[in-house]
Formats: sequence, structure tokens, C-alpha cells
Amino acid sequence: MNQSRRARLALATVIPFLAGANAALYDTVIETQYGGLQGYPAFTSEPAGNLTHWKDITVWKNIPFAATTGGQNRWKAPQPVSAWNGTRDAKSYGNVCPSATSGGSEYTIDEDCLNLNIWSPANSTDAKLPVVMWSYPAESTAADALFDGGGMADQGIVYVNYNYRTGSFGWMSHPELSEEFYEVTGSNSSGNWGMLDQFSALKWIHENIAAFGGDPEHITAMGQSAGSAATQHIVNSPLTKGLIVGGIIESGVRDPHDPLCTSLAENYKTLDYSLAQGERFMASLNCTSIAEMREVAMEDLIVSGGTFGSDSEWDFTATLDYYAIPDTYMNTLLKGLAQDVPLITGNTKDESGATYGLDISVAEYLADMNETFSGPWLSRFLELYPGNTSQTASGAYNSQWTDRSKVGTWLWSQLWATAKTSPVYTYIWDHAPPGQNQGAYHESEINYVLNNLYGTDLPWTTEDYVIARKMNGYWANFIKTGNPNGKRLTEWPAATSNSTVQHVGDGWGQIPAAPDAKVKLFEEWFDSLVAY
Repeated sequence: MNQSRRARLALATVIPFLAGANAALYDTVIETQYGGLQGYPAFTSEPAGNLTHWKDITVWKNIPFAATTGGQNRWKAPQPVSAWNGTRDAKSYGNVCPSATSGGSEYTIDEDCLNLNIWSPANSTDAKLPVVMWSYPAESTAADALFDGGGMADQGIVYVNYNYRTGSFGWMSHPELSEEFYEVTGSNSSGNWGMLDQFSALKWIHENIAAFGGDPEHITAMGQSAGSAATQHIVNSPLTKGLIVGGIIESGVRDPHDPLCTSLAENYKTLDYSLAQGERFMASLNCTSIAEMREVAMEDLIVSGGTFGSDSEWDFTATLDYYAIPDTYMNTLLKGLAQDVPLITGNTKDESGATYGLDISVAEYLADMNETFSGPWLSRFLELYPGNTSQTASGAYNSQWTDRSKVGTWLWSQLWATAKTSPVYTYIWDHAPPGQNQGAYHESEINYVLNNLYGTDLPWTTEDYVIARKMNGYWANFIKTGNPNGKRLTEWPAATSNSTVQHVGDGWGQIPAAPDAKVKLFEEWFDSLVAY
């Protein structure tokens, strides 16, 4: 790390933001290259929890970062946004992008949906605060209270979230679209429209965030589940090179040999698969050309599919196009194609196959294990994960899934280290939020890392606020310096050849990813499989 970069990081840590230097930014109109923006106080009264600078936080909502994706812009890369006259009122959330589950009166659903929201604690447009870009999980929107940025902004960080296309709108390929795309980019591919939205939002942030008190040279990409896939693609893609200083990938990466890579959030399909699906999808709508497809009503293009466990005939997801995605995950790791930046990545205890409160019979356990671990592998896994009663079978079933996540993420960190020098910090989250019966479920850490318990209605306890302060402290430190460690926090070492992981939630500190025999078994099993 060069001396000037070190100095900038140190400054960001020592002087989180220029409190009191000037009035809060909601007291002025922010001038951008597109026009003026009027922001608002993020809080009108003190929120419950740990926030200490809440009076300084400004929020701007519904800022367009690209033009509408409807009409002739449907299934095209994001197009430039037009300037507006006068001052744009940024008080309310904008439209959300169409998807299978984003209905209801709470949101306005429209293809004119590429907008973002900014929370900034800066008291000056010259503050140059560290910036984090949040990408949401599947079937969500930037307007969801779970992704409110006030808690992160309280740490002296400019927080941005945004909307992007999903479903058929975000991931449909077709030969005609590939021809169009080739004329613009020289890449004979199509399908990653949602990913290009994500890249476009990052580029907008880089070009404009200084006006909101952010440092365009200090942006961390962050997301969970499908949003963690977005972050992984931002880290990997040549189209975002030099735009970020770090990445936080929650419930995302795993050993590329793991078959779960083909079905969980980070999955992608070959271009041939995606093109064939696009042709089938067009035929299902009785259309014969992309021109006709661009005339189809938005509602008729909303289909389910592309999420874990879906039984839909449609599987709209990312495409391995060798343009936005440079190569397979394995090749990207081994060839060092990704940006060499520090990373945080990890999992929750009760996700990716593990189910809190599971109650299965021994027969069901054996059937499921036999389906996953065929041939000689079955006996080896049953020896280390025995289940002779319903209780032990349920426990063994969950244990092997959770161990698979922890070991797979640690193995990913070792592959990363073959060509990169930046550290990877891995974790396992095991705290179950109150008022629910799913344990430490998928997404359960989000409220805590963003420290926004005030925005959701679970029956939070004093313990939850303490945990949120610690989790948010780790994440905020990383966003500021590329290292999660700081005073009063339990030491979190970067991943090494020792197969350990940071325990966060109901305990703090390093623990084994799994006993040595189980680590060795998973490593050998993964090595026997085809890499993704």
C-alpha cells in the first residue's frame, strides 16, 4: 500500500466526519451534473439503538442513475439519464423494478426503476468520507426498511443502495439481443442486464458521490445473497476495474467445486443455455422478434424462477458471457482476474440447506445424503455425520450443511490467495433475531451489520443492540480501512492456511471451520467434482 493511500485511510479512521464544521447537507441544495437535489433529515427524532450522530444524517431518495429500462430500452445496457430542470425533491423512494414478488400497494412497480438512495452524515460536500454501495438480495427492493442506511451513516460513512433489474427483465438472453450487443460492445453475448445495472450504479457513485460528501476513490461494494453475487461480480469484472477498494460478500462465495454454486445466488448459466431459454420464453409469449417482445406488457414478463428451490420452468440468472463475467469462478481465482482488494465473506448458521428446528426421520436423512454423496463418499460422510435417531439425524443433516458452508468459504479464501495478496476475512453468524422461529436464518445478520434495528418491528432486546454495535463496528472499520479490527472488538485475523473462521453473533473470536477430519473430507470431495 503506498504512503498516500495509507494516509487517506488513517484520516478516514481518525476523523470519521467533519461534525459541526458546517450545517447538515439537508440545509442546502446539492448541485449535480444532472440538476439540483433537495435532501431531508434521515431522522426527525432520535431512533432506538446506538446512533449518536443521527441529527447530522441527510438522505436523498429516488435519484435516477440511468434512463428507463422500458420500451426500446428493454434488454439493453443502462442508458444515460437525462438532466432535469430546477431542483429535484428527493424525499420519497422511487419506483422499484418488476419481479415475481414485488407486488402490492407499498411500492410503485415500473420499468423506469434505476434509481438510488444516499445517506450521508457529512456536514460539508468536501468531507471525502468512505463510501459503501449496498446490493440487496433476491426478491427485494432498495426501499425495504431492512436496507436503511442511517445506522451505517452514523459511523461516518456515505451509504448508497439502489434498484436493479431481475427476472426476465434482468437476465434474458436471445440471439437478436446478442447481435445488438455486439454492435455496441464487440461482445457477441447477451443476458446480464441486471449486472450491467449494478456496474452502472457503481460508476454513477464514482462520478457523483463527492457532491454528497463521499470519497469517489474509497468505495466498498457490499451485498447479501443475490447482492453478494453482485458484489462478487463487481470484484471480478474488468468493467469495474479500479472503482472499489474492498468488497463485503455476505452469504455468497464457496469452493467453486461445490455443486451449490450452480443453484444458489451466485449461480450462472452458459451462454448457450441462456440463449435457448430466451428463445423458449419468446415462443411462450407468441412473439417472433425482440421488437415484438419490447411491446409486450410489463406484467406479462413477470415470471417466477431463478431462486434457490424454485420449481419454475424459467431460470433467469447470470450468464457466463466472458464480457461482464470474465471467466469461470475457478479460472478467475487461479488466473487472478479479480481486483486485488480486501474482502469480508461468510455465512449464517441456518441457511444453504441447514434448517433450524428440523425434524426428519433416519430414512429421510439417509435418502438425502445418498442423493448428495454417491458411491464411496456416502459411507465416509455418514461416518463423520452419523444419524441413528430422528434427533441425531436432524442434527447431523444440519451440521453437514453448515460445515459445508464454513469449509467451502475457507477453501475459497485459499484459492483467492493463489494469485492475490489482499486479505480475506471469513465469518459464521449464529445469532437468532428475536420474535421468529427460523434461527440464524438467511438475511438474519443484515439488521445488525447495518445497525438499523430501529427500522424493523422485531422485539429487539438489549442484547440485540449490543450485538448490532459490534457487528456494525467490524463492518464500518473494514469500509474505512480494509480491516475489520478496532479497539474494543475481539481480534479478527484474516484467513490463513489454518482452517478457522470468525464466530460472530452469540460469540466472538476464531473457531475451527470444522474438525480436521471433516475439513479434509470436504476438501477431498470437492476436489473430485467439476469446478464451476
